[in-house]
Amino acid sequence: MLFFALLLKVTWILATDGGHHWTYEGPHGQDHWPTSYPECGGDAQSPINIQTDSVIFDPDLPAVQPHGYDQPGTEPLDLHNNGHTVQLSLPSTLHLGGLPRKYTAAQLHLHWGQKGSQEGSEHQINSEATVAEACSVGALLLQTHDSAASLAYTPPQVGEAENPAYRHILSHLHEIRHKDQITSVPPFNVRELLPQQLEQFFRYNGSLTTPPCYQSVLWTVFHRRAQISVEQLDKLQGTLFSTEEEPLAPLIQNYRIPQPLNQRTIFASFVQAGPLYTTGEMLGLGVGILAGCLCLLLAVYFIAQKIRKKRLGNRKSVAFTSARATTEA
Repeated sequence: MLFFALLLKVTWILATDGGHHWTYEGPHGQDHWPTSYPECGGDAQSPINIQTDSVIFDPDLPAVQPHGYDQPGTEPLDLHNNGHTVQLSLPSTLHLGGLPRKYTAAQLHLHWGQKGSQEGSEHQINSEATVAEACSVGALLLQTHDSAASLAYTPPQVGEAENPAYRHILSHLHEIRHKDQITSVPPFNVRELLPQQLEQFFRYNGSLTTPPCYQSVLWTVFHRRAQISVEQLDKLQGTLFSTEEEPLAPLIQNYRIPQPLNQRTIFASFVQAGPLYTTGEMLGLGVGILAGCLCLLLAVYFIAQKIRKKRLGNRKSVAFTSARATTEA
């Protein structure tokens, strides 16, 4: 899976930092989040590694329906470098259907790796990450915590063709290179950022993948992927900074590592919940088949040689007997 990390979450929850400073690495990194944010140490955290051989098929899971995503209106959208990610605010007219409740769209943001890395996604499938991951989150306001539904996909595979949907975001990154910078993006068809087919996905209960890590997120991880170009990935990995003043620190590797599944169940909306083999297993299987074919060919060759020598021996024996019989006569 490409893992080009695009994650859609709830804006105001992400802003609830409680005044604490956090990072992905170092003394304030993700290993230390539970100290300032106790819920980050809970038993239902996200992201996770989805093992396709242990998911449960649920034929009653309806397809997700993004309403209004193809008609975002006429107002420009805010694109913000908040020091942790690049975040696109979405209009409240967008909402998600096909879920237990109606979730209003809030915002969309990205996760990626370091320069030149092929890993940047948060969710993994069969222990494989991609250069990024895409998620669309809707929010549901409750009296206690705010609840969210996050649509995650591991979209872009890296190729030669540019992805026109991601161009709307990536072409403006140079305008928000430093932390706290904001720019306006003309409205566009946000639906194009999502996979074309929304019927195949995994579903589980989890959390925000950033502090305060509230465990109130219904995750939908799509199985399908899109594609982005090498130039687009390079722009994402090498344009932004996580600081506003010198020394400038590059904004990279802004993804959380997979968390323990514990006793949670992962459901799948389709029978074939994933490939039968991982890339490594497929490579090993291919090498094994090739080696087996080579051994078979060698065995056939040696058997053929043995049969040939035996036939030649028989012919010489017959010739010798015939010659001896002629001499005696």
